[in-house]
This record gives sequence, C-alpha cells and structure tokens, in this order.
Amino acid sequence: MFKKILFLLFLIGISSTFVFGQKDPKAKSILDGVSQKYASLKGVKASFEFSYTDLSDGRSQNQNGEIAIKGEKYHIKLPEQEIFNNGKTVWTFIEDGNYKEVTINNASEMGDELTPSSVYNIYKKGYNYKLLGEKTENKVVIQEIELLAENANAPFKKVLLTIDKVKKNLLGWQIFDDQGGVFKYRFKSVDTEIDLPDNYFNFNPQKYGKIEIIDLR
Repeated sequence: MFKKILFLLFLIGISSTFVFGQKDPKAKSILDGVSQKYASLKGVKASFEFSYTDLSDGRSQNQNGEIAIKGEKYHIKLPEQEIFNNGKTVWTFIEDGNYKEVTINNASEMGDELTPSSVYNIYKKGYNYKLLGEKTENKVVIQEIELLAENANAPFKKVLLTIDKVKKNLLGWQIFDDQGGVFKYRFKSVDTEIDLPDNYFNFNPQKYGKIEIIDLR
C-alpha cells in the first residue's frame, strides 16, 4: 500500500484546484529563479527522505530513495521499486522477493500530472502562491513558499516548498491531500553538476533476469 501511495504522489494529476488568495510577485520571482536554474542544468541527482502522515490518526511511514532528473526525464530508486521515464516511455519496476515485474506506459498519457521533472514548475498552473518568510538553518537562508489550489476539487489542497535562497535549490516540499494526509520530501544531498547519459533513464530488462512485462501502451 505504501509503495502505491508513493507512486501516486508522483503521478496523480494536479490540474483541478481551490480558490484562495492571489499570486505574490515576490514568491513568483523566487519560483521563476528556481525553475530557470533547473531548466539550465545538464542533470540533477539527489538522495531524499520521504514520509506520509495520516493526520486523522497520526500514523506515518518513511522511506529513503534516490532521484535523478534531466529535463523531462527522471529515474527514481526506492526499496523494491524503480521508476524510469525517458520522456517518451515510463517503466515502473517492482521486485517482491523472487517476483519481478515491470509495467510500461506512454509518458504522454500523464498529461498535466505531478512528476519529479515538473515539481519545479507546478506553480505555473492551478495554484496561487505567496512567500511565507525566511529562516536560517545551519547557516543556510531558507525561503518557504505556500501554494494553494485554485479549485475546490483538487486532490492536493496545499503545497509548501522550501528553497535555498542563495543557491536557488529546492530543498524539500510538503503536499497536503484532500484525505487528511501529508506527503513530505526532503533532499539529503543534491548534485547539480552531474551530466547523466540518456540511457540512464531507460529500463533494460536484461539486467534483471526473469521478469514479467506488462505493456499498457
């Protein structure tokens, strides 16, 4: 169940949202800076911590993972799961004991959904935003920006982004869903100098031995 929740976090659409507030020009300037920086990079690779908390009962689950991003391409590594997206095709590989399977989809079918490669641009459609303030942690000035959905039927009502003011790096984010749950991501290390080859984002079944292939294209 937890793996499904994590996967849905990246894949569930955010096109419908909830009206609140306006677009803060200070927040927009910061978000534009982050978006422009990541668009100019050859690649990004980071380790991260992930948690999901159910606010109704306080239960939470945690995982660590690794993510690589290059333009519209991304590769996520999690315990027992990997997701590859080369911009055209998405492979979701799951390993449970001796059982291995990969599900294949067209990337174009994801439409406006929230993906690792689009998290830097989600403010451009369906959200109002404002700068909540700044704080200093370990000598790093952190800016916190709140995004509120424009439509009442949004699956995610609120997103909080934390940004390194000087380096314009996205340090983490929280997403509040309409079921009383909170998804939290925090990058533990970020390499913005890496130049990743395109084949890093392709799934090669020959590396995984016997595997069930479910092709939904």
